Amino acid sequence: MNTHKRMKTARPAESSAAGRIRRGLFLATALVMIVPLSRPGAIAQDRLSGGEIVKKSHERFYYAGNDIRAKVTMNLISKSGKERTRELTMLRLNTGEGGEQKYYMYFHRPADVREITFMVWKYPGKNDDRWIFMPAIKLVRRIAADDRNSSFVGSDFTYEEISGREVSEDTHTLKGTEALNGHPAYRVESVPVDEKGAAYGRKISWIDTATFLPMKEEYYDKRGSLMKVFTADSIEAVQGKATITRRTMANVQNGHRTVVTFAEVQYNIGLKEDIFSERYLRTAPREWVR
Repeated sequence: MNTHKRMKTARPAESSAAGRIRRGLFLATALVMIVPLSRPGAIAQDRLSGGEIVKKSHERFYYAGNDIRAKVTMNLISKSGKERTRELTMLRLNTGEGGEQKYYMYFHRPADVREITFMVWKYPGKNDDRWIFMPAIKLVRRIAADDRNSSFVGSDFTYEEISGREVSEDTHTLKGTEALNGHPAYRVESVPVDEKGAAYGRKISWIDTATFLPMKEEYYDKRGSLMKVFTADSIEAVQGKATITRRTMANVQNGHRTVVTFAEVQYNIGLKEDIFSERYLRTAPREWVR
């Protein structure tokens, strides 16, 4: 009987020790599981690769809505502060499920660029078609694929940066998340697959984790030196879509910068594909560019 009592008192002691061990292991496991989830953006990082983040960013930045019309002001500012202004109307239409697009830009001011028109037919997977109409000589000139890295009408943006570079042309690596101007952002490094065809050696992008819009981009030349910096200076909700309404591209090597402001932005206005043709390069569709 005494032996039976000893066995009864020994079992609870064993069970209590085992229980403490089990509870300790459970708590440690729970902490390991909870702590990573408490960091902003950690869940999204686990699910999205660098390439997927950049793809979503392109969709939000370049493909919002079925179409868009905007009045655009470009301020070209030299290192000394001398400023030149360009005013234009931009039209963009998404034309296919595969990412095809068409762009049309008509310049209103100043006099030396008035009535110049620029058009892009964008084809994912192959070179885009680009044309420019020069009214002074009444000539439509096709822009060669090799010219896509040239300056767009004297600005710090290239022709390619106006309509967007293909996601597949770079290798994208997620480098983590960090706060930028108080907003959590993915930091992604993009390196050209074919360096010879690119204007830069690598690019670092800060992409808002909520809107997927690019908040900042740093372009490095092929020697590794910082070349240009893009910033999204103002983001507004337009018809429920987060829209960059003011952006800057600054060339840190020569001190020149271009500030672009979008006004009167309208999505889904019913643009027709026939607007994006040589006919309207020569004679602007007044309904849309007045």
